[in-house]
Amino acid sequence: MKNLYVKNLKEKLGEEIEFQGFVDTIRDKKWVQFVVIRDNTGKAQMTIEKSLEENQQMVELISKLPLESTIKVKGKVIENEAVKLNGFEIIPSSITVTSERIGLELPFNFNDLANVNLDTRLDNRFIDLRNEKNMKIFQIQSTLVRYMREFLYNNEFTEIHTPKFIGAASESGSEVFEVKYFDQKAYLAQSPQFYKQMAMSSGFNRVFEVAPCFRAENSNTSRHATEFTSFDVEMSYIDSYEDVMDFEAEMLTYALTKTKEIYGDTVKELFGVEIEIPTLPFPKMTLKEIYKELKERYGYEIPESEQIDLTTEAEKLVYKLAKDKFNHEFMFVVDFPADKRAFYHMRDENGKLLGYDLIWRGVEITTGAQREHRYENLCKVAEEKGLGEDVKFYLDFFKYGCPPHGGFAIGVDRLTMLLLGVNNVKESMFLFRGPTRLNP
Repeated sequence: MKNLYVKNLKEKLGEEIEFQGFVDTIRDKKWVQFVVIRDNTGKAQMTIEKSLEENQQMVELISKLPLESTIKVKGKVIENEAVKLNGFEIIPSSITVTSERIGLELPFNFNDLANVNLDTRLDNRFIDLRNEKNMKIFQIQSTLVRYMREFLYNNEFTEIHTPKFIGAASESGSEVFEVKYFDQKAYLAQSPQFYKQMAMSSGFNRVFEVAPCFRAENSNTSRHATEFTSFDVEMSYIDSYEDVMDFEAEMLTYALTKTKEIYGDTVKELFGVEIEIPTLPFPKMTLKEIYKELKERYGYEIPESEQIDLTTEAEKLVYKLAKDKFNHEFMFVVDFPADKRAFYHMRDENGKLLGYDLIWRGVEITTGAQREHRYENLCKVAEEKGLGEDVKFYLDFFKYGCPPHGGFAIGVDRLTMLLLGVNNVKESMFLFRGPTRLNP
């Protein structure tokens, strides 16, 4: 016998099984005990007849057992249409308590979180995640990432793992966390960008990484975190940044299609949203066109001097624009001012930035670009940015030949938040890290 999950029990009707889980509910009636056992795939009912002599030890054990204890059950799975929960029940022959809840009340009722403060939930995340809806967030997230990965494997990508301790702090405009590294300073990596490009100069052709990134930004918003999971992609031998955009659109469409096949009904039932499968190609507009349309359609206007990026409100309106103009949930935005982007983003001969943002459901999920792979050009822009020695090791990657390449990164936690329509990225992260939170 081997341990099974609730989702597999119906396949074992009439068979002897061994099953483990949390004690979710106990109904101790005059003649029978009904025990609902829970695992991460669902719930199942165990039924114990009190009148049977061989059940007396189990009856006594269950009568004293606190909820949320864990047990191991051996018994038989019996079909019973009268059982509302799945139409079957477990008739036990033995029950072993594997852990007993200490006789304290739970910090809150995890089945009813409506009036529980979010910080209280995060302080007790190990209890909060016992909620079925919260647990499903991460099963769905895992499935989405699985199929993003699968799409890359199907397209000859190599998964790499880059260092999170770095010696230079000047990759982008974001603040970095400084740490003591023996007798010198080090920093936590803001992204694997430099190392993805090193892989391109090494001839890897196509790489990706799913790993933590760190941003020392004191941002207390519903979509920022100081540590988050980034899905990074880099690819060689492209002709244009539009090759990168098209590839990202195909990857997201593939992953959303697969995720909907598995969890579409669950997402609709638990989260009240539809997983919409986008059509290809995704619509594209320039930043200037965006602001012109937002003014004409919705009366949204900001000074021209401030139209160097999308404001938070503009991002929200881009979603409405994408739906109204293209009947689409996604929008690529291009032609950002070059001086507002990272130095390694390529510019054309007229100084135009060859990069983009991708907006989904009113939030930016990606900044992508064709990278500058020509050594002399990189040195020039780095010097203009005042980076100098900080990026010398990075510039060395391009001295000995490097193919044209580009890439993008997607925040997994933010992507999950938008997919499921949850209100805060804190809920779509297993454990949130922000300016005021380091525990648990």
